[in-house]
Amino acid sequence: MTTVAILPISNSSGEKSYRAIAGDKQSVGKTAGQALDALTSLLGEVEFRAILIIDNFHPDQFFTSDQQQRLSELMSMWRTARDKEEILAPEIQMELDNLVNAELKAATARTASLAQQSSQ
Repeated sequence: MTTVAILPISNSSGEKSYRAIAGDKQSVGKTAGQALDALTSLLGEVEFRAILIIDNFHPDQFFTSDQQQRLSELMSMWRTARDKEEILAPEIQMELDNLVNAELKAATARTASLAQQSSQ
C-alpha cells in the first residue's frame, strides 16, 4: 500500500491549499481531496486503497509550530519559484525536503499513537 501524506500549506496572503506526497511524487490542490486525486493520477494506480486519518494540523510533539511555520514559508518560496519556472537554491530545497520528510514521519508517529490508543 502506498503511503501518502497530505499537508496544509499557506501562501503569503494566507490562502490555504494542500500538498499530497507519496515517495518522489507530489501534487497540490485547493482541498485535501483535490491534492489526493491529482496525486493518485500521477501514481497511475487504478485501484487506490487508503486509510485516511484527518488531523487538525495543530502543532504537537511530533511536528512543532516552528516546523509548521517554516514549512509554510518554504512552500510559498517553492510555489513562487515554480510559477517563475525557476528552482530553489539547493540548500533551501534540501531544507524543504527535510521538513516534508519530518512531517511525513510525524504523521506516521501520530497514526501509530492513534492506533495504539484505539486498541486499548
